[in-house]
Amino acid sequence: MSGTYAPWLHQAILLQVASSDLRVVLRGTIVGETDNAVRFRLEPNCEIDIFKNMILSIEEDNGPCVLA
Repeated sequence: MSGTYAPWLHQAILLQVASSDLRVVLRGTIVGETDNAVRFRLEPNCEIDIFKNMILSIEEDNGPCVLA
């Protein structure tokens, strides 16, 4: 894979995506990339394609957030 998202391949990440007025953060890994989309694995048996124009941000997943 040699695209924009190649550095994030198979790393635990948080992906913020938007569609219309909805914005969500997804936890998982990028497992592939095409010209228009990334293949995102949410769970071991659940992969989805996300259009690149829906991606707002990407960052390393440092594990669960604990509020004190």
